[in-house]
This record gives sequence, C-alpha cells and structure tokens, in this order.
Amino acid sequence: MADNGRFGVAALEDKIVQQAVATILNQIYEEDFRGFSYGFRPGRSQHQALDALYVAITRKKGNWILDCDIRGFFDNLSHDWLLKFVQHRVADRRILRLIQKWLKAGVMEEGDWKDTEMGTPQGSVISPLLANIYLHYVFDLWVDAWRKKCAQGEVVVVRYADDNVLGFQYVAEADRFLAEFRERLRKFGLELHPDKTRRIEFGRFAEINRSQRGEGKPETFDFLGFTHISGKDRNGSYALKRKTVRKRMRAKLQEIKQQLRKRMHEPIAQTGGWLRSLVQGYFNYHAVPGNIDSLSAFRHRLIRLWRTMLIHRGQKHSLTWERMRRLADHWIPKPRVLHPYPRVRFDAIHPR
Repeated sequence: MADNGRFGVAALEDKIVQQAVATILNQIYEEDFRGFSYGFRPGRSQHQALDALYVAITRKKGNWILDCDIRGFFDNLSHDWLLKFVQHRVADRRILRLIQKWLKAGVMEEGDWKDTEMGTPQGSVISPLLANIYLHYVFDLWVDAWRKKCAQGEVVVVRYADDNVLGFQYVAEADRFLAEFRERLRKFGLELHPDKTRRIEFGRFAEINRSQRGEGKPETFDFLGFTHISGKDRNGSYALKRKTVRKRMRAKLQEIKQQLRKRMHEPIAQTGGWLRSLVQGYFNYHAVPGNIDSLSAFRHRLIRLWRTMLIHRGQKHSLTWERMRRLADHWIPKPRVLHPYPRVRFDAIHPR
C-alpha cells in the first residue's frame, strides 16, 4: 500500500464509531470474502499471503506470473461505486450515510485541507475494510468467475489489499487475462501502473525453457517486502527463494542513519536498547527460511552506521572494530530463522 501523503484526520469519537461500523461490516463480509484475499482481515496476515503464494508456485502449474499494480488505488476509488457495492449487503440507511460522510470528510494533503470526491483517506479506521469491499466486487468475484469460465489451465491468485500476484499455466491465458483485467478496471475508473505491471516466466520450468531459447535467468518479482527468485536447493531441485527487497532494506538503513544522528548524544545504553528493539522488529517480519544472508548484511551495515556515529560523537578514532563487535554482540540481535517453512504453516492452517 503506497504512502502518498493523503491522510484522513478523524476525531476520537469518529474513530470509535468507525471501529463499531467496521466490526459490523466485518461480520457481514467475512462470509463473502474469497480465500485468496488476505489484506486487513481478522486472523489473516502478510505472512499467510506469502505462504499461500509460495505453496501455489511450488505445488501448482504456474509457469507465468502476473505482477499487477493498480495505479493510485486508494486515491482513485469511486465513492459512487463503493456505496453501490455496500448496498448489496447493507440496507441500513444510517450506516450508508455514515460511510458517505467519512468518504467526503476530506484529507490533509501536504499541510492543506482538501475535500475528497474520490478515494479513501489512508489512516482512517474504516478505510482498509472499504478498500477490501471495493476490490471484492471489482477484482475478487470477477477473477474467480474468470478462472472457472475462461481458463483451460491452472490459475492461482493471492491478493493483499491492492497488491496482487497471479500465476498462470499458459502464457496465452496470462496475456488474455491482463488485457481483460485492464478493461475491467477501466469501468471503475482505475488503471494498472504501466511500469509496475508485468508478465514474467517463472517457476519450476522457467530456467530450462529460457536456457533452451538462449535467454538469461528467470526474472524476479517483489511481493510484500520480499523478492521472489526461481532457484535451486543444495540437491539441484527447484526451489523458490525469497530475499528482503533491496530497496526496502536501503530505505530502512537510511531511516536509521537519520535517527542515529538525532540520538548522537544519548548514552550508549539508551541507543543500544532502541537499536535492539528496532532490529528485533525488523527480524520478526523478515526472518523467513533462506533470508539469513540478507539479515546478516542488514545487521552488519547497521553496526557500521552506529560505529560511525559513535566516532563522530567522540571526535576520535579510538573505537576499534574489536570493541565495536563486543558492543554490537551485547545490543544487536543476531539473525536466526523465526518463521516456519511456508508449506508447513500453510498446511497447518489449511489441513486437507
């Protein structure tokens, strides 16, 4: 979900009412929402979406991946369509009026207050659920019908909020779907981002097929903070590998660097405690099987940033790497795998 500076500022009373309405709507829509939709739903998480994608790619015949990005989805969602969708399941005029009021309440955009004719303000309690309802009608129901009626081969779908990945057995069906999906979105005033939407060859046979055509390694794609790579395990068998998205890691380190400058004159123990908590939080999300090298690189770069800050603070170069290592070993957690293998967790949640 992109952060593009549009935030709805709700009063406390409004937030309480929004939470109450969201609770009611969740009970209604949880009966309707599809199994491949994971974003902002009770008892569902980003890691469950990642597990489902991993299992689909490694167990199904998904030779082609469609990585789809809806351009500015949260800014371009149509209020009229959203209210029509809600009316399918909700007859209570008071709830409909409240939703209409929240949609039209306006947003704070770069310091200025603006009325909203389109979109749902990020940051409001009800927004993620309204976005899910919108995509349930625009995407989920439609793609479910498409794969049953139009597809000859297997089609897999995983959606987290406005971020979705599809896998196709046949390239012709991937291309047909993409063309029809563009047309589908156009009806609702939405479009796919031309630079961030692409079809790539991926999966178990991608490397062999590309090699036979004289092409390079299979392309990679990003989903929920991880770059997905077609690779091999130690035995030479196909393996889906996942690494932290480099751009995301660089951004996190840049953010830490700026914070360290502000904390330059804090006691070492105070900064160390802050870094320990921050790194542990980072690892809690990213420490999936096969990603330890990325996490080790993250830890090493963070330690270098901290050392640079401490040297500047002391204005002398007496902080040896040996002393810095002891400091880091005391405060900075070492990476270890914190998540089970995707298929193990997926099978535990979805027993056959």
